[in-house]
Amino acid sequence: SCSSSSKDIEQSGLTSLLAEPLFSHLDLFLFSLIIGLVVYWFMSRKKPEPIPEFKKLDTPAPSTRETSFIEKMKKTGKNIIVFYGSQTGTAEEFANRLAKDAQRYGMKGMAADPEEYSMGELSRLSEIPNALAIFCMATYGEGDPTDNAQDFYDWLQENDDEDLSGLNFTVFALGNKTYEHYNAMGKYVDKRLEDLGAKRIFDLGLGDDDGNLEEDFISWREQFWPAVCEHFGVEASGDESSIRQYELKVHTDLNMNKVYTGEIGRLKSFEVQKPPFDSKNPFLATVTVNRRLNKGGDRHLMHLELDITGSKIRYESGDHVAVFPTNDSALVNKLGEVLGVDLDVVISLNNLDEESNKKHPFPCPTTYRTALTHYLDITNPPRTNVLYELAQYASDPKDQENMRKMASSSPEGKSLYQNWVLDACRNILAILEDMPSLKPPIDHLCELLPRLQARYYSIASSSKVHPNSIHICAVVVEYQTKTGRVNKGVATNWLKNKLVNGHKSTVPMYIRKSQFRLPFKASNPVIMIGPGTGIAPFMGFIQERGWLKQQGKEVGETVMFFGSMQHFLLFSFLLSKLKEPIWKLIHSENAHIYICGDARNMAKDVQLAFYEIAEEVGGMTRTQATDYVKKLMTKGRYSQDVWS
Repeated sequence: SCSSSSKDIEQSGLTSLLAEPLFSHLDLFLFSLIIGLVVYWFMSRKKPEPIPEFKKLDTPAPSTRETSFIEKMKKTGKNIIVFYGSQTGTAEEFANRLAKDAQRYGMKGMAADPEEYSMGELSRLSEIPNALAIFCMATYGEGDPTDNAQDFYDWLQENDDEDLSGLNFTVFALGNKTYEHYNAMGKYVDKRLEDLGAKRIFDLGLGDDDGNLEEDFISWREQFWPAVCEHFGVEASGDESSIRQYELKVHTDLNMNKVYTGEIGRLKSFEVQKPPFDSKNPFLATVTVNRRLNKGGDRHLMHLELDITGSKIRYESGDHVAVFPTNDSALVNKLGEVLGVDLDVVISLNNLDEESNKKHPFPCPTTYRTALTHYLDITNPPRTNVLYELAQYASDPKDQENMRKMASSSPEGKSLYQNWVLDACRNILAILEDMPSLKPPIDHLCELLPRLQARYYSIASSSKVHPNSIHICAVVVEYQTKTGRVNKGVATNWLKNKLVNGHKSTVPMYIRKSQFRLPFKASNPVIMIGPGTGIAPFMGFIQERGWLKQQGKEVGETVMFFGSMQHFLLFSFLLSKLKEPIWKLIHSENAHIYICGDARNMAKDVQLAFYEIAEEVGGMTRTQATDYVKKLMTKGRYSQDVWS
């Protein structure tokens, strides 16, 4: 992958940068340890002490806001609404692009977060002439809805008597085919809307981030709009020019106390912290430990500890910690130089549509420097729509032609984008450097670049042992591109530089709950498989099992397979040596299986190894073995925390 941080993968939600080799120079040592059996003994008769329960945080009263998207559409003359289920921002980005497209077809569109509106109003969409609902739905983790689409998903499941016969709809799904439940959310929404009587006016689109998500979207979109035109009997205006969504306002005499300096939500929220803490109000956790775990090799494996004392933040083993990184200041400065601008000018980008819920593309007023440092993604290769809209600013006609070609669905254009942008890992700075005739105004560039997203890590600690501390285990990403540039992972290099040497280093963070949980009964055996930094959540699991043992609980057998990714190729061999005891734990003793790490290869190889054990020791056919493992998944006894 040429992503310099986490690949913007909606289905995964976890950072791809973790699936890397560990301790490559300790081969012999690790081979002997690749299977570590951590066995906790059986029940001692001591009366167990009660486990402290954490109180649920009070949720703040909802603010008064317009929850009727029908009234909003009527008021603003919109007839197309694009709902998005988005975890890392890509589905939201696609929704905005589709809403903007509508203008080119004489229609008016709006992008909408389903969490902000009453989705029961879908049946009323027929009150608006030529109305259409588009759903850009990403899948998170193991077939789950994204956080902002959870309520919509629940509503679809619970309302069997809903009549959506007046609803015209289409769905574009975002996922990753290396996952077991590929595009499950998009497929579910597509089928469920049809079951409730809605009319599908164009086929479900399937975007695969393991391949080229952008290409999938462009190909679908290029066929989708002609189908919409045909359905509603409208024609494209032929106006392919760039349409600005925001207008620039430069502030010359603004009180600097009113200027955002990197806060995600409320102004000054980093100075005056107020719980509860979440994705819109992260907690500034102090880094108390930052050390390198490995001695040998050229990899840098980090162990960080974040202090959450006084935050009221609660977590459980298996949860994810989301951190909001900042971009490298050297990159930001170079962008300012290439564009020839003063980065410290205070600006606002204001939505030209005054009725829009989204007043600005990022917190405003702020400076260009803050926007490029805290709010905008400047390290991932830009998507084709950015190149298309920037093309007008290239003074060389050949550059203009190439940029527009890359945004088309022609084989030549796709190939050019793949080779020149993706394979070469060119970020926006590299594109500007390698295309000297391209001189876009910085405000338009800031409008087009996607938001910098939070990065998710499996928590490597147990709250039973560390209630006021969250541990992270990650490999620092740094690699050379085909153009000879060195690209650095945004989050891991930022974390690496959070030094603990007298001054206070802080990390904006919040917790994302996970289904990756230890068994309810401590007496159940657990089998944990985590090559590379896949070991992270199991560090928390082992701490917790040890704590339970200290409380006098009966703790089942606790088995862990770990080691470097290279050594993990031997995993099937090791399992074959231990297939009888492993099968006994699973089949007779109700063991729970946990896999953490690389989804593309490791997770599939491990699954195959379990099929083979069920065949060889359990006497099953391959079909029976497959069904057996699927049943374990359904019962919550085979859990995966994987990324691509």
